[in-house]
Amino acid sequence: EMVVTRIFDAPARIVFEAWTNPELFARWWVPKSIGIPLRSCEMDVRTGGTYRLEFGKDAENTWAFFGRYLEVVPPSRIVWTNEEDENGAVSTVIFVEKDGKTLLTFTEVYPTKEALDESLGGMEGTPEQFEQLDELLATLSAGGA
Repeated sequence: EMVVTRIFDAPARIVFEAWTNPELFARWWVPKSIGIPLRSCEMDVRTGGTYRLEFGKDAENTWAFFGRYLEVVPPSRIVWTNEEDENGAVSTVIFVEKDGKTLLTFTEVYPTKEALDESLGGMEGTPEQFEQLDELLATLSAGGA
């Protein structure tokens, strides 16, 4: 299991919207420093819905993250599978609002310790992703969506 927490200066409903609206999600989720665009972002964010995020600089060289939503409870919880890998994690994000700010807890549970160890490099972009989310939330909270 891997857990990351962060406090965002926005109400839970706005942070939840940034995680569930494909247009908003596409604006913050990919770390800009990697230089690889998100080519498509399909998200049916509801319990039983699916998602597919496709990356690549051109149509011939792409890869995707995909899975399904196991639980969606607006604006407090999202649980999804990561099915692009046979050892994919089950991811959970929880939003807890206090005094207009949101404590976000992001958890990934892997089937084995080896699968967790193999995936840790994938978390290197998380600080940058969350900084990008901070920037987006500032515009949304100010009404600049």
